[in-house]
Amino acid sequence: MKSLLAQQHILSNTSEQMQLLEDIVEGASIPSFKEKLYMLGFSPLRASGIEIFQVNVGKMCNQTCKHCHVDAGPDRKEIMTKGTMELCLSALKNSTIGTVDLTGGAPELNPNFRWFVEECVKLGKKVIDRCNLTIIYANKKYHDLPEFFAAHRVEVVSSLPFYNADRTDRQRGEGVFDISVKALQRLNSIGYGMKGSGLVLNLVYNPTGAFLSSSQEVLAAQFRKVLVEEFGIHFNNLYAITNMPISRFLEFLLRSGNYESYMEKLVNAFNPAAVSGVMCRNTISIGWDGYLYDCDFNQMLDLKISNGNPMHVRDFNTQFLNDREIILSQHCYGCTAGAGSSCGGEVVKVA
Repeated sequence: MKSLLAQQHILSNTSEQMQLLEDIVEGASIPSFKEKLYMLGFSPLRASGIEIFQVNVGKMCNQTCKHCHVDAGPDRKEIMTKGTMELCLSALKNSTIGTVDLTGGAPELNPNFRWFVEECVKLGKKVIDRCNLTIIYANKKYHDLPEFFAAHRVEVVSSLPFYNADRTDRQRGEGVFDISVKALQRLNSIGYGMKGSGLVLNLVYNPTGAFLSSSQEVLAAQFRKVLVEEFGIHFNNLYAITNMPISRFLEFLLRSGNYESYMEKLVNAFNPAAVSGVMCRNTISIGWDGYLYDCDFNQMLDLKISNGNPMHVRDFNTQFLNDREIILSQHCYGCTAGAGSSCGGEVVKVA
C-alpha cells in the first residue's frame, strides 16, 4: 500500500483534513471542541510545563499501516537532518526536560538515530523509542537494535494492535504479527520487560476499526495472559491509544461511511476529567524539519506553535512554551474520550 502522499490523495493535504474536521461542526450534533472547553471553564487550555521532548525524526517507515496518522511508509523521504538534531540537543541542554521521546515513521531508519540517542543519554535524558518491532528484522543492520537499546537503557514502546495475527495483520500488513512476536521474544531474552531488569518494554494497542478502546486495565490483563501462555512474552505496561480522525484513519472513516458516527462517538464519550491530563500540556512535539507543535497529532495537521511567527527548535523559548496556549481542533475529542488518550495511554486513572 502506498502512502496518501504517493497516491496524490486529496487527504495528503492537511488543509483538506482541517476543512473536513471543521465542516462537521456545522451539524448541530457535534459542537466545536474549543467552545465545549470554554463552556466548561477549561478555555484557554494552557501548557503546564514541558516534561517530554517528543521528536519525529522522519516519516520514512518499513510499514504502511492502515490507521497511521503520520501517513508514514517506505515512500516517504522526509528525514530529520543531523543539523536539526544538533539544534534539538542545544534546546535540551539548556532545559530541565527529562525525557526524549523518539518517533516516526520508524525512527531507527534515520541514519543518525543511534548518534542522537547517545547524545541525549550523555545529557542525562531518559530516551523512549517508539519501535514498530518489525524494523529489527527488516535488514541485518538493525538486528542488534535490542542490544543497542539495552546498552543505553532506552525505554522501548512497541506497537502491537492485538494479541493475535488476524487483527494485527489486517491493520499492519501480512506477517507483521509473527515478526513482532519474534522481536518481542528477542527483547525479553536480553531483559526487556523482565522483572528486576530495569529495561522497560511497553506495548501499544490501537482499535482496528471505528470504535473506542476497551478499558486499558482489562486489555492489559488479556494481552498479558495470551502473550505469556502462547508465546512466553512478558512486558511492563500496555497503552490503549484512541485512533485520531487524521490522515489514513480519516480516509478509512470516510471510505467506510463511519466518519460522522465515529466523531459522534468521540463527542458523546467526552470526559471533562481527561482534559487536565492531555499530553499537549506537558509535551512539546518537534517535526522532522524542526518546527514546534503542541502534540504529534497537531504536527500531522500542520498546526504549528506560533510566537508571532511559526516557532522552530532553533528559537526554543522555554519560558514561552511552558505556558503557551494550546491550539485546539475537532480531533482533540479523541484525547478526551472515555478515560482519555495520550502517547502514554489512558490519562484518567481508575481508582
